[in-house]
Amino acid sequence: MTVSSGNREVADRWDCKRWNDFKDNLNRIYVSNLFQKAHFSSLESINKWNGFTDFIEQCPFTTKEDLAKDRQNNPPYGTNLTFPVSEYKKFNQTSGTQGKPMTWLDTPEDWRWMLGNWDRVLESAGIQQGDRCFFAFSFGPFLGFWTAYESATQRGCLCIPAGGQSTEQRLHGIIHQKAQHLFCTPTYAMRLTSVATESGVNLEKNDLKSIIVAGETGGSLPAFRKRMSSAWGKEVNVHDHYGMTEVGPVAYETPGQSGGLRIILDSYFPEVVDPESGQPVEDGVQGELVLTTLGRTGCPVFRYRTGDLVKASYGFDEKGLPAFDLQGGILGRVDDMVVVRGVNLYPSAVNSILGNFPEIIEHQVVFLERNSMLEVQVKIESSEDISLRVEQAFQEAFSLRIPVKKVVTGSLPRHEMKAKRWIKL
Repeated sequence: MTVSSGNREVADRWDCKRWNDFKDNLNRIYVSNLFQKAHFSSLESINKWNGFTDFIEQCPFTTKEDLAKDRQNNPPYGTNLTFPVSEYKKFNQTSGTQGKPMTWLDTPEDWRWMLGNWDRVLESAGIQQGDRCFFAFSFGPFLGFWTAYESATQRGCLCIPAGGQSTEQRLHGIIHQKAQHLFCTPTYAMRLTSVATESGVNLEKNDLKSIIVAGETGGSLPAFRKRMSSAWGKEVNVHDHYGMTEVGPVAYETPGQSGGLRIILDSYFPEVVDPESGQPVEDGVQGELVLTTLGRTGCPVFRYRTGDLVKASYGFDEKGLPAFDLQGGILGRVDDMVVVRGVNLYPSAVNSILGNFPEIIEHQVVFLERNSMLEVQVKIESSEDISLRVEQAFQEAFSLRIPVKKVVTGSLPRHEMKAKRWIKL
């Protein structure tokens, strides 16, 4: 990505406006947000700062533990609230995948801000007014696809909720309702195709154009994308998306539909830091994604350590504005890394290997300690015994012998939303 001197001036003006808008929000937040006043004490000098460089120097990191402790000490919603509770109209909570679920409140203004971010995702996926969108998830208290559903409704789409349905019912619904866009997690996209095979549901007669995935890693993996296209009997585009309850909808598929994510810089200030030192890493070096919400005033987070591992590419987009792309999407989580005989293993790396074997129906990775050493074993359900082939693929990728065991079909857990296949005993 390149930019001319003229476009650089446009980019500089855009960044200046982004900072001024954010500074206005910071001034509003400092007046009444008790959590931010205590956690970010230098916020009182905001008007003396010249831009995001000063902001980074003055603002401490925020962690999930900081937010959880605040809610524990000040139940039920904590003190990270800029307005009285009566001003908040939306309630959500985190999924609890990485710990106890955490509540989150939003004002109507902040909710509209998130819908606008999701509209960018829908636009990048080519979703048009009048299109039929199928939401294959349970409408629980987590933020999930709630904002996607409302944003698609505002865009003029026919939105089909499938909460409370079985997987087979959803399959028939996708076909019968002539759905053009499917919204689900990568795990559930795989689950749908597996159940179709088991139940004899013919997927070839469908109207799907795209599958928009979110909620976990895997949406940018080439093997996953290839499998999705072939499973539905035609070219179905996969669009990766990234967001969190704590920050909202953050990124959409990078142009070109080849995997990877582009952060919405109008709404977020991103950084990538070394997970241990907290220092910034160079362009293209793997690190932890840190996010600051620029527009979620009611319950903001500044320099939030997401725990997600990424490789960022800095540059300019087609219009000459700054772009912040995540190569290969979300690569894994800091706390998911396991060291086995000196080798760092991440779920995304293991999944990328397993994704090359279409025979695999389900899998589970189990870690256990033997003689004071950590060992790993992979269990697979597959249409044929390919254990030795998978073991060889692991050996080639990681220079590590990982035993692979074929188990009885149906014996491993099935997952509708976020998968829990990384088991530490």
